[in-house]
Amino acid sequence: VQLQASGGGLVQPGGSLRLSCVASGSIFSLNAMGWYRQVPGLQRELVAGITSLGDTNYGDFVKGRFTISRDNAKNIVYLQMNSLKPEDTAVYYCFEGYTDYIPVYLGQGTLVTVSS
Repeated sequence: VQLQASGGGLVQPGGSLRLSCVASGSIFSLNAMGWYRQVPGLQRELVAGITSLGDTNYGDFVKGRFTISRDNAKNIVYLQMNSLKPEDTAVYYCFEGYTDYIPVYLGQGTLVTVSS
């Protein structure tokens, strides 16, 4: 399984970004896709996950600011991030895993920097 993430970059506080992740070679039994993030020195945390049936799970810190979606036919998962804060600065990793949202496969990461 290969996960290719894109869409990271520099954005001002209050701004928006949309991350995309294309999965190739997906295993049928792996149902969930989504995003983790990690700040150097801190533990990796779940940002959002979505199953092939559309069930979603968000980190508590999201608080309605982010929306995850997926195109099952194309094996693409999206993360629309609005009202970004400096504390959202991190490397965001696309993942594919089971419905417990624990990653089995992790992409290479895309850096999101929120700064004025």
